[in-house]
Amino acid sequence: MGKYQKDVEQLLKCVGGKENIQAVSHCMTRMRFVLVDPKNADEPAIEEIASVKGTFTQAGQFQVIIGNDVANFYNEFTAFAGIEGVSKDAVKSAAKSNQNPLQRIMGTLGEIFAPLIPALICGGLILGFRNIIGEIKFFENGTMTLKDISQFWSGMYSFLWLIGEAVFHLLPVGIVWSITKKMGTTQILGIILGLTLVSPQLLNGFSVADTAAADIPVWDFGFFKVEMIGYQGQVIAAIMAGFVLVYLEKFFKKHCPEVISMIVVPFCSLVPAVIIAHTVVGPIGWTIGNVIADGVWAGLTSNFRWLFAAVFGVLYAPVVMTGLHHMTNAIDTQMINSYEGTILWPMIALSNIAQGSSVLAMSVLQKKNERAQQVNVPACISCYLGVTEPAIFGVNMKYGFPMICGMIGSGIAAVVSVGFNVTAVSIGVGGLPGILSIYSEYWGYFLLAMAIAVVVPFTLTFLVGKKKLSAQDKGLAAKAPAAQKQAEDSAAEEKKAAAAAGPLEIKSVLDGKVIPIEEVEDDVFSQKIMGDGVAVEPTGETVVAPADATITVVMEDSRHACGMAFDNGVELLIHVGIDTVDMNGDGFELFVKSGDRVTCGTPLIRFSKEKIKKAGHPATTMMIITEPGSGEITFSTGMEAQAGKTTVAVCKGE
Repeated sequence: MGKYQKDVEQLLKCVGGKENIQAVSHCMTRMRFVLVDPKNADEPAIEEIASVKGTFTQAGQFQVIIGNDVANFYNEFTAFAGIEGVSKDAVKSAAKSNQNPLQRIMGTLGEIFAPLIPALICGGLILGFRNIIGEIKFFENGTMTLKDISQFWSGMYSFLWLIGEAVFHLLPVGIVWSITKKMGTTQILGIILGLTLVSPQLLNGFSVADTAAADIPVWDFGFFKVEMIGYQGQVIAAIMAGFVLVYLEKFFKKHCPEVISMIVVPFCSLVPAVIIAHTVVGPIGWTIGNVIADGVWAGLTSNFRWLFAAVFGVLYAPVVMTGLHHMTNAIDTQMINSYEGTILWPMIALSNIAQGSSVLAMSVLQKKNERAQQVNVPACISCYLGVTEPAIFGVNMKYGFPMICGMIGSGIAAVVSVGFNVTAVSIGVGGLPGILSIYSEYWGYFLLAMAIAVVVPFTLTFLVGKKKLSAQDKGLAAKAPAAQKQAEDSAAEEKKAAAAAGPLEIKSVLDGKVIPIEEVEDDVFSQKIMGDGVAVEPTGETVVAPADATITVVMEDSRHACGMAFDNGVELLIHVGIDTVDMNGDGFELFVKSGDRVTCGTPLIRFSKEKIKKAGHPATTMMIITEPGSGEITFSTGMEAQAGKTTVAVCKGE
């Protein structure tokens, strides 16, 4: 009988049996399923399996977090189920085929905007600071702003626009680049196409409405003319132009002989794309964008805006679960360009706050449930700062009623926000700090809406939770006998493993900047689902052993990760990059195998930062304590570390 025989049997049953599995693979920590019918998976039951550390669904894949020993678990699972595993790419392809057309479109839109969101948030905060500096009349009896009374702040007001303009006016450059990156075509061609959309030779798109038709410059080709209009801040037009370039390049790559492709493909792709962008898809995209923005604005300023707001406020959180919320980025940006502000985005910030408040109530109700608090606390914090997925998937959907309570609070807050015409100068941080992006004259109203988004969901969740949550959920009762025995056995093993352990210094595995694990751009790591630890933003490319240890697991195919056990029983996972499993080992070299004994400083993995970057992944390398034993572990971050020399964690025995 295999090590995980019982858990494997339970998992197969809980995912809906062999007939419900379309494809299965694994990465360093997770089983990745594509299910025929995801509704047949019993997630609560799966999370009760001893080997399972959590579940979530992403991009059509149902992922079950196992940990370091996922390879052995996977082998036992496929052998027991009689299923042949497939590659990660095959799982991705199967996942896409399992999505309907709308889900695929929204998934693509989300992947396009995901790399742009940090810039949009940064730009939003900058415009918020400019709003405070140059628009709020704090001084001289309410007649002058900080910019008016200080030359320094006047200069700062002007200087910050350099960044704000780059983010929002030149946004088409980022959009077309992101499309070429996502579609795997030549990114520099995308950048050049984007630049042609915002060239200073063109009439600035924001000036078109104030320019007489006769004064709009044109390219005169004799028998026809083309207006020289820029697409500053335009979203739909940029997206359409980007896909024209992508499909032209793919067409010519397919049909052009390799020997002349370096010359023919870029020329025959870029030149027609620029022409089509300025003569066909640009004007069409401009019109579509304006129609969408005008329609949403009309709804938000009509006599029925309270109904629009209530529906949007209630439904936004469930929409996040479908991926359709990515469309709001395009709508918000278009509204900002058309109306110098957006009424939509404040409601999004309020919805995030409301869901976070539901989690806060759950945290209070479950304050004695240590396992629940490990999810509740970080999920609440991230939600209040604008990242809702951990809260929605990890807490609110799990119990159901917190989600509904948050939706109710969000709906009420949205009605108040829209009722007072609360307008944001730009997209910003979608949580409590979001007030910085609100025009100052609406701060009081937005604070009122924020208070509603905090108090109503918290109160409703707390009251409902007091009745619905069991004593076991609240951590007030002992676990079920089987689970309790399992926990006791686990604790005994931990104590035995760490019995002889003295202080252990764990060194950095790479040269680079050590950062808190919470800052990693992957929820499985940042939410500490796998365990606590640190991460390194590498300057070097050779991963070394952080202490004397035995290698317990390696990813032989992808070569991007390995696990090890120290002599005191503590186990560590080293994971190079985020989603680098998709690279299938390209750019990675593995120096060890499972069972090897290594000493501090022994090379384990060598990788190419350049190849990771070209593949579109961060090179951030995680050091995760997957088995902490029973001692105390302290972490150090914020310093520049040397591989094998700088201490980043200390493990102390009992």
